[in-house]
Amino acid sequence: MDAAVTHELVDINAILKALPHRYPFLLIDRIVNVRSDYSGVGIKNVTINEPPFMGHFPERPVFPGVLIVEGMAQTAGVIVMLSASGTEKPRAVYFLTIDKCKFRKPVLPGDTVEYHMRNIGRRKDMWWFHGDAKVNGVTVAEADVGAMLTD
Repeated sequence: MDAAVTHELVDINAILKALPHRYPFLLIDRIVNVRSDYSGVGIKNVTINEPPFMGHFPERPVFPGVLIVEGMAQTAGVIVMLSASGTEKPRAVYFLTIDKCKFRKPVLPGDTVEYHMRNIGRRKDMWWFHGDAKVNGVTVAEADVGAMLTD
């Protein structure tokens, strides 16, 4: 059996402890199936009440692609922070890079986005993840994102 640390559910309270982001810029509601610093699935429930829809676009609301990528990065950040729990110093995680980003379908109010994140590399305090954002099992966006853990 694998000795990796797993978390079946990381709820909003644990996310708030791991990340400095707050409304309206906290873009994940929970994370499921976290396997150590390797993988996890962030969940975002998209609602029409969110501030971006006031201007993006009033006649045809579409969740902004940059916020989808930020949701990927936040999911990866929580996975990294969970892997660092128990370290002596307080740590923070910063978004470093975006590569190979593609948007495939629009995300609309009422959709639930799943950020499927998997570790594709690590060097010291830097991690790289590949993310597939999915709605109803269909990929709506993908990107490679990098994060750095710092004191």
